[in-house]
Amino acid sequence: MSKKEKKIKGTALQEDIHLDIPEDEIWTYQIPGLAAPHINKPYKYYGFKKFIFAIVIIIAVSLSMYFSVRTVYNETFEYEQLGNGYRFEKFSNTGYITELDIDYVSTIKYDENNTDTATNFTIYKDTTKKITEIREYALNCDGAVKVINIGEDVEKIDGKSFYSCWALQRIEVDENNPNYCDIDGVLYNKDKTEIICVPCDRDQYLRDKYGYTEDITDEKDEKFAQYEKDVLTYVIPSTVEKVGKLCFNYANLTTIYIPEGVKTIESLGFYEIPRLKNVYSYVPEVEVTDTHYTSDESLGKIYLSLPEGLEHIGSDAFTECRALSYVYIPSSVTYIGHHAFWDTVVKDGDNFYGVSAINVALDEKSFEKVQTGDEWSPRYLFLIFTKSVDINYSAQRQPIA
Repeated sequence: MSKKEKKIKGTALQEDIHLDIPEDEIWTYQIPGLAAPHINKPYKYYGFKKFIFAIVIIIAVSLSMYFSVRTVYNETFEYEQLGNGYRFEKFSNTGYITELDIDYVSTIKYDENNTDTATNFTIYKDTTKKITEIREYALNCDGAVKVINIGEDVEKIDGKSFYSCWALQRIEVDENNPNYCDIDGVLYNKDKTEIICVPCDRDQYLRDKYGYTEDITDEKDEKFAQYEKDVLTYVIPSTVEKVGKLCFNYANLTTIYIPEGVKTIESLGFYEIPRLKNVYSYVPEVEVTDTHYTSDESLGKIYLSLPEGLEHIGSDAFTECRALSYVYIPSSVTYIGHHAFWDTVVKDGDNFYGVSAINVALDEKSFEKVQTGDEWSPRYLFLIFTKSVDINYSAQRQPIA
């Protein structure tokens, strides 16, 4: 027999079902509508199902082991095969690789008998598998590699491939590479019309090169003037027409010389260079290839700020260059990306520090034709709001003092 009780709580209806089952039928009793219990009864095709289950388990374990081995195999280097070679996808440093060759597909093997993690591995190259591309962020935020050697077969390097490689001092390119080259450890395309990557820690390389034992920050130090020329100043060669994405990111520089002839500064081209206070442009009388500053006379005509002929200023191009104090935008500029000069000014009471105004060669009506992104000009905190700095239209370029 069965009994039913109905309980109403609010608008919900609950039903409790009580079954009277004889004690001797407790293991075999069949509830109407449900399958009968299998107590002491064989399952249909039990042996076959058990066999299938065992096969599934074996396959699952095998796949797990395969992918575990594959992960170990690729724990340092990852590549993707292309039609013309391999793309260098990702590098995960062991923590002790300070010089990296990007020329052939490489694998890393460990010596189980060596417990010293700094020396217990060997890198092997497969010279039948050449690297032709380097993917963006391939070495993202690596903190150990100091030198990267680019092979002769590399055809394409993304401008963001070596983003935030904090220890990177030099990028050296095989002289037989038809697509890229380096000038004293800085990456360029082959004809030197684009500067692609200035290593984050290049200043350490320059300190070693010129015999400085430390970073000199005190401008009153008698050695500072020469130190600034040797380590903190960079001359972009006169052949360059484009500054690539993230090219100078986090560089330790106070002064940059840009040739008149640069038409494009890509997004984040000079991103977060906190010591950058001087941007000069120059018109050379002869071709300039030496990136080490010697004198203004060797560069020809020198003038302040961005070069005449510049057309494109990318997004965040000078973001967080807080030591910069003067910006002049020539009439040739047709595009300014969002936040191009973001966070380059600070207001302390009635005093401004940094870029307190933007000087524009065009008059206000003509400047309306320039394509500008959101908040392209510097902004500062005013009461509880942010306010853009003044824009001086029809401005004359400030002469060098």
